[in-house]
Amino acid sequence: MSDHIIVTTGIYDAIKDTLRRKKVSIEEEKRLTEELRKARQVLRRELPEDIVTVNRKVTLKDHTLGQEHEYIFVPSTKEKLKKNKHSILSNIALAVVGYKVGDIINWPFKDGERKIEIVKVETWEG
Repeated sequence: MSDHIIVTTGIYDAIKDTLRRKKVSIEEEKRLTEELRKARQVLRRELPEDIVTVNRKVTLKDHTLGQEHEYIFVPSTKEKLKKNKHSILSNIALAVVGYKVGDIINWPFKDGERKIEIVKVETWEG
């Protein structure tokens, strides 16, 4: 698993703002604060293609629930759950943002800790 997440400055700032506004659980806040402290910030054009970020179609395997699901992560203003477009600041996105294909993350979701694997990341043009 990656030692640190890789995010653009815009995503970094959006996560910081989400933390400031107390939009996550205490466990998630601790985890995100720790990840941001070690995060590597890059320009959008320097972000590797296999990193989970905004405007990417991501296939995740939930080892805890035994399910695989595809998500499209979009800016918060473009979220449309009926079209499988999830905000980059949604719970599932916050768990995996900045990680890369092959990483397995144990994340403290509100309904309990789950083990999530990033199976595939593709650019999504919408």
